[in-house]
Amino acid sequence: MTGDAVVAAARAWLGTPYRHRTSTQGAGCDCLGLLRGVWRALYGEEPVTVPAYRASVRDPEHAGALREAAERFLLPAEGAVEAGQVVLFRLNGLDEARHCGILVGADRFIHAQEKLGVVEANLTPGWVKRVSGRFVFP
Repeated sequence: MTGDAVVAAARAWLGTPYRHRTSTQGAGCDCLGLLRGVWRALYGEEPVTVPAYRASVRDPEHAGALREAAERFLLPAEGAVEAGQVVLFRLNGLDEARHCGILVGADRFIHAQEKLGVVEANLTPGWVKRVSGRFVFP
């Protein structure tokens, strides 16, 4: 899948309000819901039904689930940071990734953020230090 196609699919979600555990363009999504929506735009049906998960990043029940899903359904990104890559982030000093987005380029990404919804943001040094993995759509 080309990076341009992934970015175009992600940009279609800009302005979608933040809603936990949802994935409806224009109506609401969280960070995983954004990835799910981009997957559907690129491939049609989602490969699996996503189980329920809590909004708390400290939920120990699903620690590692985001990385496991990325490793199962996406491919590791190799080499340079490029548009269209999925990026995983650690939050609040935790070891496991609890947030994700889609790179628009080496210094910008699209993600769903609480209170802001789906936005395109700068990949600041604060975000860069939290990166825990990069993947590409198959």
